[in-house]
Amino acid sequence: MHKHDLVYLTEDPSHDAAIELINEEAFGPGRFARAAARIREQGPHDRALSFICADDGETIASVRMTPVRAGDVKGHLLGPLAVRPSHKNRGIGRELVRIAVEAARRKGSEAVILVGDGPYYMPLGFERVAMNALTFPGPVDPARVLVVPMAADIHARLKGEIGWRRG
Repeated sequence: MHKHDLVYLTEDPSHDAAIELINEEAFGPGRFARAAARIREQGPHDRALSFICADDGETIASVRMTPVRAGDVKGHLLGPLAVRPSHKNRGIGRELVRIAVEAARRKGSEAVILVGDGPYYMPLGFERVAMNALTFPGPVDPARVLVVPMAADIHARLKGEIGWRRG
């Protein structure tokens, strides 16, 4: 039996090709049409808050964080999160989310926001954002907009447009 040697690392440019392949495998060509992708097109993600998982030196999973302003909240958009099919259901995605959220907290982010499945993300500390509180640059199912609030008043301030922000 092969012993997996999983290592979690901060993303760097050498991971770009592998991350693109993993995201293509996970989400297909439709990934570019999603509202979250429209935000990510507005500016670069924060490599210091984006992470990969490697197994014996091969990049097998990644999560990216993009700085956003959501209403008057300065936070980060988590995603895409993707794991190669050969490594699914081992907790790798959950660990990448945990690492990324904690890194954002340490950097002073007010919230980590994503569009995703509540049953997967809510046990990881995410909460539903009020219906239609945030306006995305494209259609989004408002029931899938989730947040890890990092201050007491975040839900009240998550009102308005969400978009990329510098720094």
